[in-house]
Amino acid sequence: MSAMLDGDHKALVPMDSVAPARRSALQRMLLVGAAAFIGLSLIRFLTGANDLTSGGTVNTAILSAVPIALAGLAGLWSERSGVVNIGLEGMLVLGTWGAGFAGYQWGPWAALLAGGLCGSVGGALHALATVTFGVDQVVSGVAINLLAPGAALYLNKLMSDRYQNVSGSGGGDKQSPRMDAIQQLSIPGAEGPLKDLQNKQWFLLSDIAGVLRGVFVGTSILVVVTVLMFVATWFILWRTAFGLRLRSCGEAPYAAESLGVNVYRYKYIAVMASGFIAGIGGGALAVIAGLYKDGQTGGRGYIGLAAMIFGNWRPGGLATGAGLFGYTDALKSRQPDSVKALLLILGILLVLVGGWRLFRYYKQPAGFRIGGVGTVIGHWLTLAIGLAAAIGYFFTDAIPTELVSATPYVATLIVLVLATKSFRMPKADGQVYRRGAH
Repeated sequence: MSAMLDGDHKALVPMDSVAPARRSALQRMLLVGAAAFIGLSLIRFLTGANDLTSGGTVNTAILSAVPIALAGLAGLWSERSGVVNIGLEGMLVLGTWGAGFAGYQWGPWAALLAGGLCGSVGGALHALATVTFGVDQVVSGVAINLLAPGAALYLNKLMSDRYQNVSGSGGGDKQSPRMDAIQQLSIPGAEGPLKDLQNKQWFLLSDIAGVLRGVFVGTSILVVVTVLMFVATWFILWRTAFGLRLRSCGEAPYAAESLGVNVYRYKYIAVMASGFIAGIGGGALAVIAGLYKDGQTGGRGYIGLAAMIFGNWRPGGLATGAGLFGYTDALKSRQPDSVKALLLILGILLVLVGGWRLFRYYKQPAGFRIGGVGTVIGHWLTLAIGLAAAIGYFFTDAIPTELVSATPYVATLIVLVLATKSFRMPKADGQVYRRGAH
């Protein structure tokens, strides 16, 4: 029987079984997604929190997910080559400044390019430190995160006199002049019918209309660019010989070396590409806001890193995680009822996860149960927190403003803790490689 080497599991897998297995996984994902959407629709219908699935929320969520998705994609490129990139936040910051500097002069497309180039400077520094000199990869990434905000602010202050000469720009020490908005795309004739159907507030049908309206009406071209970058990443890394060599550097660099792969070169390419993509993510933030502003990234580089881990170092899962975090970020700026409904959703999710894990644990014979006392306590704690959150929904008039602002970060922590699949990072991720050492 013909067989292939599964690059993520290091085992010979019959080719005849690969396609059905992937179809089965895709079918499960679609079923879970459909069930989650129906549940969200039901909660929206019962609570009256109509912003949960409105076109405005969906549109804002998609746009909010763009910088997070690009940061995660940047991390994926680097870590698939075996280099941990904690410096995504700093590379985003460099991208925001580059975009602000170029955007007011030459427009949003120049802003994205300049952001990518500035981010690639951070990528080059990270590659030089980690690949060439063997500096600890976490230390190098943290250093970039610490240095980048100061460097961006310093560069902006150097340009502040020039900014202030731009009439009506609003530029200053901590922000750049405003730039033109980027184009939006809409399907002709879709706005009216979808808005009417959404406003009827029917169960499921109105929710579908709201999602379609958010996706196909007034969509920023940044979303299209991001989708194309995800498709290109999937094709390059998983469908080309170049991508196979690059991923081999993150799985077994010395085996790749023995086959003639220049591991140093591929690591440099991957880390600099990571910086370029992260810079575009920072540039997207500046384009969305219309200017560079100090402190603009707000930890999105770290959330992007969490989205990459949630996605198991794969583009599809990464996009799902970024969309989830973007959705929670979008909700915090909508009606208070929607944020309160999110508390109910969180409670139901935790109850389901905790209850299912307890059921699976106690279903096993006493002598064959996997996990100790700490594991059982964690399952019961998950269930208890879920019940408390669900009950809190009915006894809380409004969510405190501080908790609303922290919603994306809380969602990040909860998703990483409760993700049921086992994460599998590239085998040589974070390891220092030295040519000829083996």
